[in-house]
Amino acid sequence: MNTRAAVVLPAAGGGHRFGGVFKPFVDLAGEPVLRRSLRPFLEDPRIRLAVIALPAHVVAAPPAWLAAIDERVVLVEGGAERGDSVRAGLAAVTPDIDVVLIHDAARPLITSAVIDRALQKAAAGESVVVAIPATDTVQRVDGERRIVETPDRAALWLAQTPQAFPRSVIREAYARAARDDVQATDDAALVLRAGGTVRVVPGDAANIKITVPADLIVAEALLRARGEDA
Repeated sequence: MNTRAAVVLPAAGGGHRFGGVFKPFVDLAGEPVLRRSLRPFLEDPRIRLAVIALPAHVVAAPPAWLAAIDERVVLVEGGAERGDSVRAGLAAVTPDIDVVLIHDAARPLITSAVIDRALQKAAAGESVVVAIPATDTVQRVDGERRIVETPDRAALWLAQTPQAFPRSVIREAYARAARDDVQATDDAALVLRAGGTVRVVPGDAANIKITVPADLIVAEALLRARGEDA
């Protein structure tokens, strides 16, 4: 059976760490960040639906490039918190979908190879998070910034997106969180909370998230190295 997948991109944030600018529409080497984040998913024939959660005013009057990008793209109104936007996106995923991927709209360097790794595992019934092994030493500190523990680096992975789940698993995790009035910045955390098992699949160190303006400089350099800066 061919996998039928959907991707949900929460993109309704206020851009507080980006000087109040709407980050998904910021230019990155001549193209909006959101379009770069979305394109590799739309190039995969298994992706039957792409749901983007945006502020209400953007949904009401999207830019021309977004309105015409692909017939599989659906725009929904997001919420105040990331989890609210993901929940709104999940509500728009149709019952014929087998697998849901959730991807940060501000990760524009995602590759088809990473998407494929996540999709294959989720299609086999697993819940997975794209991640890379920690290379720096991590210190856990208390409220006074005193080091209380140095965790074993070999057991630490840095989570990225996409995160990928069987549709029924992620819907139930979010439904349970809503019933219990729980918010989370990580989708896998809600699956774990609901009693599920989540594994990591290898990501890509270049799959960075655009959080502050300086990240655009790094992203542009990485695009140039790939020959994708135009």
